[in-house]
Amino acid sequence: MILRAARAVVAQRLKQFPVVALLGPRQVGKTTLARQLTQARGATRSRYLDLELSADLARLADAASYLEAQRGRLVVLDEVHRAPEIFRALRVVVDRRIEAGELAGQFLVLGSASLDLLRQSSETLAGRIAFIELTPVRLDELSTTGTDLNALWLRGGFPRSLLAADDRSSLRWRWEFVRTYLERDVAVFGARLPAETLRRFWTMLAHTQGQQANIARLAAGLGISGRSVGRYLDLLVDLLLVRRLTPWVGNVGKRLVKAPKVYVRDSGIVHALLDIETLDDLYGHPVAGASWEGAVLETLISAAGTERVAFYRTSAGAEIDLVIEGSRGRRLAIEVKRSSAPTVSKGFRIGVDDLRASGGIVVYPGEERFPLGGGVEAMGPADAVKWIRRREGTCGP
Repeated sequence: MILRAARAVVAQRLKQFPVVALLGPRQVGKTTLARQLTQARGATRSRYLDLELSADLARLADAASYLEAQRGRLVVLDEVHRAPEIFRALRVVVDRRIEAGELAGQFLVLGSASLDLLRQSSETLAGRIAFIELTPVRLDELSTTGTDLNALWLRGGFPRSLLAADDRSSLRWRWEFVRTYLERDVAVFGARLPAETLRRFWTMLAHTQGQQANIARLAAGLGISGRSVGRYLDLLVDLLLVRRLTPWVGNVGKRLVKAPKVYVRDSGIVHALLDIETLDDLYGHPVAGASWEGAVLETLISAAGTERVAFYRTSAGAEIDLVIEGSRGRRLAIEVKRSSAPTVSKGFRIGVDDLRASGGIVVYPGEERFPLGGGVEAMGPADAVKWIRRREGTCGP
């Protein structure tokens, strides 16, 4: 069993909010984490409903009455996007309990996409709900996996892929994961898109991992319109499978780039889309550096616990892979290197000066921590997470 850092955060939020929403792609471990929490409470103090099961969905025919009858229990609603109308009933029940002095720990809802849940809850549960995203296993959670850094990078962080018996079995699982999303799950979220075209688009994003989005080139490669490319990209972002990292915007007297950078969020999915099976295959592939960069950025963004993240790039060549806008207006600058002997690029130092960053680090695949001059340090992913939290007091999962 992999011990996820998010479990403690979910437990804490349940003490503070009536409703907690745990979001993440399928197979990432949301159900496992929820069952751990309900088992800790005991069968008499919790209820678990899987809304993909007709029997459990039927219990909610009169949702408000059923949920009100569960007073004193933590109710878990899994795959809640299957019945978005439940949010209205939740609001009624939660408001009644708040009036009665019950302020927290009533409902845990699980969902496989962000957009629908955010829209529904913003209309009905504002101020009553906390959102937590469960990502695939992060690089800083390595000690709980029983694997090493290279295995986590190669296979990605989906638990069944990471813990597979061998690399071939892991790759097969990821192929099936991709196929299932394309053939089944995309339609569940109301998108009528050709599965084969979406697969080709997803694969093109893997080939261009970490590059700035060129909508015209993607559209030409797929033989579709730029508007369709935008729809495909929006869908994969909403399904929490792709990250669109926006450029930093501010007045620094420089010409800043405007197009976002796009990452397939799990490195294992990147490698599956490109048919990369082993570490030897990965080391010899052009995507290796960008794949490592994406894996590190996902770890740091998740751990930072803030949406105020961006990359910085000017037309003159200044570049920072990740800028975290921290508390009190501070900015943290982060560069990612796959080299075991990292150095600091001139563009990074210029970017740090442009932004007047309060600190800068280079994250590399090693354990030793050492200075690189000019106030910049080199460190591994786990130390980078600790550095971010210590500098800015963030408390991400």
